[in-house]
Amino acid sequence: MTATFPEQQRASGAAAFGRFSPDQALHIFDRTVDSGHEPGVIEVAPRTWWIQPGMVNVALFETDEGLLLVDCGCAGDGPALLETVRRLSDKPLHTVVYTHGHCDHAFGLWSFVEAGETPEVVAHRNLPGHLRRYLRTPGLNARINGQLEGSTGTRWLEREQDVVWPTVLFDDTLELEIGGERFVVRHGKGETDDAAWVWAPERGVIAAGDLVTGYLPNAGNPRKVQRYAEEWADAADQMAALRPSVIIPGHGDPVTDPDAILDELGAMARLLRLIVDHALAGLNAGVLPDAIVDSLEIPVELREHPRLAPLYDQPEFICRNVIRRYGGWWDGYPSHLLPAPQDRQAAEVAQLAGGVDVLVHRARALAETVAAGSGTVEDLRLACHLAEWAFLADRDHVGARAAYRDVLEQAARGQLGLMAQLNLRTSAQWVRDAERAERARSGQA
Repeated sequence: MTATFPEQQRASGAAAFGRFSPDQALHIFDRTVDSGHEPGVIEVAPRTWWIQPGMVNVALFETDEGLLLVDCGCAGDGPALLETVRRLSDKPLHTVVYTHGHCDHAFGLWSFVEAGETPEVVAHRNLPGHLRRYLRTPGLNARINGQLEGSTGTRWLEREQDVVWPTVLFDDTLELEIGGERFVVRHGKGETDDAAWVWAPERGVIAAGDLVTGYLPNAGNPRKVQRYAEEWADAADQMAALRPSVIIPGHGDPVTDPDAILDELGAMARLLRLIVDHALAGLNAGVLPDAIVDSLEIPVELREHPRLAPLYDQPEFICRNVIRRYGGWWDGYPSHLLPAPQDRQAAEVAQLAGGVDVLVHRARALAETVAAGSGTVEDLRLACHLAEWAFLADRDHVGARAAYRDVLEQAARGQLGLMAQLNLRTSAQWVRDAERAERARSGQA
């Protein structure tokens, strides 16, 4: 994320995350920043609710003995979630399940604890390690997630006391009995290695966490730790085998049509396995990663599936993530193994081209053909390379700064997925940093 949200990013965020708030998205660990939306509530089965306090969904199951809550939203969602739960039921909070340790799913429980609730907190055994990685990398995560300083003076999780830690850890499967009813918690790697989902067999309801989101699985995030496309497909098959009547996804609307649920889970599993098989076939044949990704083809029935739209991630990112998992970080080009600094490479390219102005001119010319409808996707991608070389060759060149910002912005606007938009717009931040550095050198404020 960047420090600002263009309208396109707002629209993509709302499409992927429901009650999305740019302000909350920039202060994800701040307990004082809520979504600014009234929580959504749907009773999807008797005594079973889908609750959406902000960008993430929560599942609430009422039993005679107490409440089971699956996930608890962002830190700022806590007060609204507490009020909503108490409006629906006066039963005590018996158990909470974290579907994984991401910042938007596991940090709103503090409101319940401060209100005197004492639930058991269930999570997969890997989740504490996940949160400790957060604690070790606050600067990294704050930067790549575009976080701004919050009310505590921090931008990311930095204190253990800000976590409501699990009290019960499990490995593969955990069966709970609450109010004489059975709930099954299952592990299933996907977006994280600590992912879990909950099956309520007597109600036919699955609370899936981010293993189901209603759009293309986030299995390829370019700037995050490893994702697990194969195991994600396995989890989808396991859910489908139960033939649920309702799925409460981690984001988006609940699904209450059994046929639609089976269709979505089946399509998701097929798509993920297709990408995995394609990547492995290429690696085994000695094909370079770029060529593997370039030759990836998604069948139209999966590419256009209404519940697999690339609103956040996209297939080529998933493919690269599979390649990274099995083939390491090197892209296979010998010169990239021990590369010269990028600025030096760019300066040499600019000199050979005849100067930074030549690169700028060509970058803009290619981008203009695409804007006019006569260019191709590859033309725009090449324009991005040229604009970046121009900027890296001379960060003080006003024309290079403008071209870098403008051409990459054009590329971002051509993307549906939020991750592509955000990361392409890194160019604008780099331009701002260059301008700030120039002002500092000249003694300007």
